[in-house]
Amino acid sequence: MSDIKNPGLAREGRLRIEWAARDMPVLEIIRQRFQKEKPLKGVRLGACLHITTETANLLIALKAGGAQVIACASNPLSTQDDVAASLVRDHKIPVFAIKGEDNKTYYRHINAVLDRKPHITMDDGADLVSTIMAQRPKLISNIIGGTEETTTGVIRLKSMEAQGVLAYPIVAVNDAMTKHLFDNRYGTGQSTIDGIIRATNRLLAGRNVVVSGYGWCGKGVARRAAGMGAKVIITEVDHLKALEAVMDGYRVMPIAQAAPLGDIFVTLTGDINVIRYEHFKLMKDGAIVSNSGHFNVELQLDLLRRKAKKSRRIREFVQEYTLPNNRRINILAEGRLINLSAAEGHPASVMDMSFANQALAAEYMVKNAGKMSQQVYPVPSEIDQSIAKLKLRAMGVSIDSLTREQKAYLNSWEMGT
Repeated sequence: MSDIKNPGLAREGRLRIEWAARDMPVLEIIRQRFQKEKPLKGVRLGACLHITTETANLLIALKAGGAQVIACASNPLSTQDDVAASLVRDHKIPVFAIKGEDNKTYYRHINAVLDRKPHITMDDGADLVSTIMAQRPKLISNIIGGTEETTTGVIRLKSMEAQGVLAYPIVAVNDAMTKHLFDNRYGTGQSTIDGIIRATNRLLAGRNVVVSGYGWCGKGVARRAAGMGAKVIITEVDHLKALEAVMDGYRVMPIAQAAPLGDIFVTLTGDINVIRYEHFKLMKDGAIVSNSGHFNVELQLDLLRRKAKKSRRIREFVQEYTLPNNRRINILAEGRLINLSAAEGHPASVMDMSFANQALAAEYMVKNAGKMSQQVYPVPSEIDQSIAKLKLRAMGVSIDSLTREQKAYLNSWEMGT
């Protein structure tokens, strides 16, 4: 049983999944090994991820490893309906995801995944875990562990751990070097700009682009916006990150000072109400506001809707709000992830590494079932290193190895200058 928009879209989805697979060589190597070894045999795996072409290749690899996979969307606007159709029709993977689904349907789909009583949860934002903890604690006894794909989810899970309520072990895939250095910086950087341009068809060159948050995602967006000729302003709450942004050549200021200057705004913080109504009021007429953090709570949209004189949908992913001061504020994709709502998400080549981490973390969970405590774990360094090695090999890049003499020097304290 599944709940998707249209099974007839399967052929188009199948071709797009194949296209993405061509740029995911590391995951393909893992899939081939999984096909032979079946390390996930008999494991029920519930995935709450963005249903995209890249995710499809991950789910196919997990099924090849013997897992009984069921999936739902981790964002109401990120589902690619043709991909969902292909997963159901061509790969017999149950999927509960429809692009544009309302909040009630979103959580009904999450519960449909949980109805299968998964042994492993695979999250992008921790909605599976939080639903289990808040509403369905009886499922915990069956669960081996889980994985988490994104910064926002890791923040939520570490909060659970700190409060002593996290009920099973989680591997923070997001924190792997081969994930956040590449997926967050290069993937989010490119796909966010892609989403903004697709939604608006606006030129970035010469515009003031305000980036809220200078973590790995913010760095990627700032770099790519600057590369397209934009004048980038960074807003931050962390002194070290703000200092780094200054040293990288960007203007840094509070959001209240940036609001009247910005032409285009992007939030990437993982926090709530980063851009508030008090900031909307200061913006230029026609300002464009978007979010590339996991949840739309980064923008204070409820108050904006209540205070606006009127609103209208002026383009497919653009909602225009007219304020009492007659300035028009354009919100992209309902404040949802702009890179997945208006574009196609991260390029396959970076998701290759992220989803290789997911697949190997699931295998690691099975191998260490019962040995891990109720906490958030980093991805083991040997997994991280093996993925980097495979990626370099696939790219045709070779590197040096330490000589015996160099290893001895690094492992000694006696040898000095």
